[in-house]
Amino acid sequence: MGRLDGKVAVVTGATSGMGRAISVRFAQEGASVVMNGRDAERGREVLKEIESFGGRAVFCTGDVGQLETNYELVDTAATSFGGLHILVPCAGMLGLGSVTGVSIETWEEAIATNLTAVFLLLRFGIPEISKGGGGSIVVIGSIAAFKGFPNHAAYCATKGALVPFVRQVAIDYAPAIRANLLCPGPVDTPLIWSSAAAFPDPEKAVSDVAERTLLKRLGTPVDIASAAVFLASEESSWITGTSLTIDGGILTT
Repeated sequence: MGRLDGKVAVVTGATSGMGRAISVRFAQEGASVVMNGRDAERGREVLKEIESFGGRAVFCTGDVGQLETNYELVDTAATSFGGLHILVPCAGMLGLGSVTGVSIETWEEAIATNLTAVFLLLRFGIPEISKGGGGSIVVIGSIAAFKGFPNHAAYCATKGALVPFVRQVAIDYAPAIRANLLCPGPVDTPLIWSSAAAFPDPEKAVSDVAERTLLKRLGTPVDIASAAVFLASEESSWITGTSLTIDGGILTT
């Protein structure tokens, strides 16, 4: 028996990294998953992986910064699987640059992807979750909400804004819907390597970050997926409105 048996979930950013791992893990735990990403080919790969072990999923391409994409995801959950219980907005972008260095276009894209997309998915998804009697929202944030990083102005600003936003969602829709923010630290995904590309020796930069964690390693997408399953399931039935950091202890250093 899976920990998410009978549940229907929407996961954005599902074609790589944490979003992919969450989608696969949710399906393994019995959830039917509506996945989103911009890359249709990689989406088909994730779908094939889930179907290989008998999981249930569909993939929808689209830009989550757009209203129509989020409406389609929620509508697909309702029409394909009969309802909606879990939302996991995971899509994100770095938007590198200081306040004076980041382009206006990158700043606006970061807001659209990291913040507005979360708002839009919840705006359409919450009424559908309410129809089914309630559920769980697991927003994927970052320890950048609590710690600054050089040349990450747009990323830190948008991830930081999710802390009070998710808290407010928890307040507004309790007790039927729980909302929590999952804040990963350095995880071995394409995102961390994109950030490291700005350094003369990217491999050393990533290795140095791993060494600064108490556990002396990067996180893995599966580490994050395991925490997401916990927050989505009834195992966390008395947890809402909180921010859970999963970072190998790097915030303590």
